[in-house]
Amino acid sequence: MSDEGVNSGRRNFLIGATTVVGSAGVVGVAVPFVGSFNPSARTLAAGAPVKIDISKLVPGQILGPIPAWRDKPIFVVKRTAEMLEKLNSENQRLADPESERLQQPEYAKNETRSIKRDVLVLVGLCTHLSCSPKFRPAVEPQDFDENWIGGFYCPCHGSKFDLAGRVYAGVPAPSNLEVPPHFYESDSILVIGEDGGVA
Repeated sequence: MSDEGVNSGRRNFLIGATTVVGSAGVVGVAVPFVGSFNPSARTLAAGAPVKIDISKLVPGQILGPIPAWRDKPIFVVKRTAEMLEKLNSENQRLADPESERLQQPEYAKNETRSIKRDVLVLVGLCTHLSCSPKFRPAVEPQDFDENWIGGFYCPCHGSKFDLAGRVYAGVPAPSNLEVPPHFYESDSILVIGEDGGVA
């Protein structure tokens, strides 16, 4: 009888130990599996809104260094009164002067494609092959356009955009530069990636 008691105790111990080890193994496998359903920190950061300090933005210039949102360059330009005055003087040369295509939020579907008239916010990727156009603010003849009134020029394939990011007709780019969702948290803080109002 004592042999049975020893064997029974040993059996119970082994069953208990096996259950504990097996349970730990199941938890060990389940945690990474369940964790794989949650997006990584990098994924969250790639799509998360970004805040940009524009307090040092100079009239006539583009903010530098160029910030990024979702791994895309964001152009922030402070337009001068002269730039705004000339902005719609060449609309007959543009492919989509009224911004009819959906490259901007509704609050930026206006003649300046912006919330604040003097501040332009664009995704800095050409709509042709996603090259990054160069900011060419000078209102003067250029080797690529003798009637240049300032804007963005993509030297890779010759696409041109005005100072509202609207594409010129007859260039490889099919549409205007994209205006990302954005809002102003304050006079100096611009939030890219969210529509938080138009203040």
